[in-house]
Amino acid sequence: MKLLVVGSGGREHAIIKKLKENPAVTRIYAVPGNGGIAKDAECVSIPATDVAAVTEFAVENGVDYCVVAPDDPLVLGMVDALEEKGIPCFGPRKNAAIIEGSKVFSKNLMKKYGIPTARYEVFSDAAAASRYLQTAPIPTVVKADGLALGKGVIIAETREQAIDAVRSMMEDKKFGKSGDQIVIEEFLTGPEVSVLSFTDGNVVVPMVSSMDHKRAGDGDTGLNTGGMGTIAPNPCYTEEIAERCMKEIFLPTVRAMKNEGRTFKGCLYFGLMLTEDGPKVIEYNCRFGDPETQVVLPLLESDLLTVMQAVTEEKLAECEVRFSDRSACCVIMASEGYPLSYEKGFAISIPESLEDHVYVAGAKLENGALLSNGGRVLGVTAVEDTLSDAVKTAYGYAEKISFKNAFYRRDIGRKALKIAEVK
Repeated sequence: MKLLVVGSGGREHAIIKKLKENPAVTRIYAVPGNGGIAKDAECVSIPATDVAAVTEFAVENGVDYCVVAPDDPLVLGMVDALEEKGIPCFGPRKNAAIIEGSKVFSKNLMKKYGIPTARYEVFSDAAAASRYLQTAPIPTVVKADGLALGKGVIIAETREQAIDAVRSMMEDKKFGKSGDQIVIEEFLTGPEVSVLSFTDGNVVVPMVSSMDHKRAGDGDTGLNTGGMGTIAPNPCYTEEIAERCMKEIFLPTVRAMKNEGRTFKGCLYFGLMLTEDGPKVIEYNCRFGDPETQVVLPLLESDLLTVMQAVTEEKLAECEVRFSDRSACCVIMASEGYPLSYEKGFAISIPESLEDHVYVAGAKLENGALLSNGGRVLGVTAVEDTLSDAVKTAYGYAEKISFKNAFYRRDIGRKALKIAEVK
């Protein structure tokens, strides 16, 4: 069976390594992939957003099944294009991917169907947004409507910061058309939880919960990043909260999408905040999270391809999806200077014994050597019986891996371990 995985990061590497476990898989193409992924799949240098070229490649090479992993090609309608050519896919069609592609859409959906989220206002005029901010509660959150590489959300501690965020998004067009409309919403407080879920539009099967670490520096200091590490499961996410989320958020969201004629099939990511008033949705993603995937999939005991096909065929209710009760920790090794400017092109040294524990995010192959080629370069993951052991092992692995200008946070999992001790 020939598979095609669209994307080029650590998330895609984790997906590919898990798909390889199915003995029916004979070949995996990665479009475009990266230098590390090249060890596990055949990389093809087509941009992930080139819907026409990816579709043409899939048809010409007899691809049997495709996994579209990143947000951009999903929002552009890559699944629609592939399915029209008879190639089954894992991932939502364009009209369902809008749940991430437009924050205005997702907030209005939640409001219409009574799904708990922060109070908000929508603006398409910068002057009107600035006037609103003169009296709005502070701190507040300003969000660009469309995709912005995970950087279109500003938590403003002062009115000046909030107005600057509006100006940057709407007038200076920092995020292009993504800032044509913005959402200004209530600032919520409480522990954050990421819950990825399989859904075929009818049933929802949550994966193991996780805790991301977004800031670049220890102690949650420094700039926001795409994620500097993650652990699973999240100790804040109890069975009681999970039941409440299923009843108040997960199933209502999937049913709302179906009711709107936008049946969602694929991985639906719920970014949650556990407030004093109960769990609320901070954001939806229409795909696997990164680096959450790097701790969640290693805990999946069921065959990933079988589960994905059940989602595609709307037979998820008939498919057993099992997760280990062990714990996982992923430490991101990044290039010094990330998420701003950084140097690239440094040789990466990974002991052969650790290759199964490393997901490559930003690297290229040059004359047989693996070189750093991005901000987030590697995800180093360990699975152990306890979270403390998983954290200890992941850092032990990271210490044996090297490239010039590498840095990583030294406190991934520390907050979770403190919470777990209290409980």
